[in-house]
Amino acid sequence: MFKSLSQRLSNVFERLTKQGSLSEGDITTALREVRIALLEADVSLSVVKSLIKSVEEKATGQSVTKSVTPGQQVVKIVHDELVQILSGTNANEADLKIDTPPAPILMVGLQGSGKTTSTAKVAKWLSSKSSKKILMASLDTNRPAAMEQLAVLGKQIGVDTLPIVKNQDAIAIAKRAKQQALLGGYDVFILDTAGRLHIDQNLMAEVSQVKKIAEPKEILLVVDSLTGQDAVNVASEFDTRLQISGVVLTRMDGDGRGGAALSMRAVTGKPIKFVGIGEKLDALEQFHPERVAGRILGMGDIVALVEKAQETIETEQAARMMKRFEKGHFNMNDLKSQLEQMIKMGGMQSLIGMIPGMGKMSHKMENSGFDDGNIRRQIAIIQSMTKKERANPRILQASRKKRISSGSGTEVSELNRLLKMHRQMSDMMKKLGKTGNKGMLRGMMGQMMGKGVSTPAVTSNIETRAANPNFGNISGLNFPGNLSGLTKKK
Repeated sequence: MFKSLSQRLSNVFERLTKQGSLSEGDITTALREVRIALLEADVSLSVVKSLIKSVEEKATGQSVTKSVTPGQQVVKIVHDELVQILSGTNANEADLKIDTPPAPILMVGLQGSGKTTSTAKVAKWLSSKSSKKILMASLDTNRPAAMEQLAVLGKQIGVDTLPIVKNQDAIAIAKRAKQQALLGGYDVFILDTAGRLHIDQNLMAEVSQVKKIAEPKEILLVVDSLTGQDAVNVASEFDTRLQISGVVLTRMDGDGRGGAALSMRAVTGKPIKFVGIGEKLDALEQFHPERVAGRILGMGDIVALVEKAQETIETEQAARMMKRFEKGHFNMNDLKSQLEQMIKMGGMQSLIGMIPGMGKMSHKMENSGFDDGNIRRQIAIIQSMTKKERANPRILQASRKKRISSGSGTEVSELNRLLKMHRQMSDMMKKLGKTGNKGMLRGMMGQMMGKGVSTPAVTSNIETRAANPNFGNISGLNFPGNLSGLTKKK
């Protein structure tokens, strides 16, 4: 998300922060590069002009040019302006209005935008985050197997779907869904409307009737972010006819530019409520303007990282791990558990991008040939070991290595790099396990389990340290400089 834009802006601001003092000419030159980067990211021209003008007015004053850290001051101004663009005047608009059950949500959008999948993602998010009882209903009588698709997705996420009745039109289905939601004691019912290739008059009339029947608390427009500025035009058209309450941007993981997200709020006035960041049904994030602005500027998103950890790490398992690490124990089973955790949390690339100051490392890892497939190969190598070998990898000699490599479908060189990485991580855990560092280790594990370090504390830490391009540690832990087992030789 915002990968290319983030890299461009990070390079610009890195040069600024390295300078001891800044003239108005330095700031003007930097903002010219920022303007070009935003326009190339497909951000609306009116939005770019407004942003640059506002930043220029604030950044060329004496409070910046005479500041002890002028570069960081400029970064903060840009960050605040991005937050303003993304959040608008009312930040609370991003929250779903589903207080009164059964609260109806209407999903609308063009065909192919990912509307049905997004319906399931929102349902899963509501059921897992808010413990809501959800009913989904497909009103798409035009696309073949559209209703069946939603039913399959409902089974996958454990959410009820309205039984399919053949030859019913969208109006009749909407009435039946409303009644079922009321009688069944559901907190929310989500109506997945028919997509259209363009602003179709007949279908718009149909969805307007559905709106009158359902009286939705939320009308969410699903838009493909890869369509760029056209996404903004689509949002404006739907808002004119239906008065949408918010936007769900899909395929943000494939959007290297991010212009649609930056332009959407400013042009339409409608909040972005969710972003789809992958194909899996849990690949949905609530849109937080401050966090997104931080990602765009290469500051990372520690809060999101901690939240992902809390979602995926089991408390009992984490407690057992902490006891082992405090004793300096770290075998291949522990490493396998860590690698599997990376995959569950979205992969190494995703995690690195959330750590402040580590954006460039993500780029370097790509160039070195690292990908999540490499992690899966490492897991396969460990699975090919015996219990004895996992507990004590030092016994691995040539014959054992050959057998393990053959069993996992990898090369011996990959096994050797994995063993080297294990030794480095084991040494790190032994250092952390020493008496003086146990508090640091408990703090890190507690943070992951939702204990110890609070979210406000983490947020405050970001504000004071994220602007530093050399920031690359979490809770005082500096990662080893050469975990060579992570990357594969080209």
